[in-house]
Amino acid sequence: MENIYRSLRSIPFRRGPKRWVGGICAGLAAKFGWDPLVVRIAVLISFLFPFIGLATYLVAWLLLPWQDGSIPLERALNGGRRGGPGQPGSYRV
Repeated sequence: MENIYRSLRSIPFRRGPKRWVGGICAGLAAKFGWDPLVVRIAVLISFLFPFIGLATYLVAWLLLPWQDGSIPLERALNGGRRGGPGQPGSYRV
């Protein structure tokens, strides 16, 4: 699993610092230079398609790293311990 987490951290995408819920929309907007409100509206519209919008958002929420490099799925599987770069397994303060 460490290789998967390392790969996820290596992609040049992070959740946005100006997030409303999970930071996925803000991260996409920041990455591509789009308006975050437009991205949020597009995601809400995609939720009308049952397995496209919501399922994709949930997978992104579990796998995409925060600004500090921590990944929610990794933290959940490690019992709340953070496994970000430079501090594998340390507890978040």
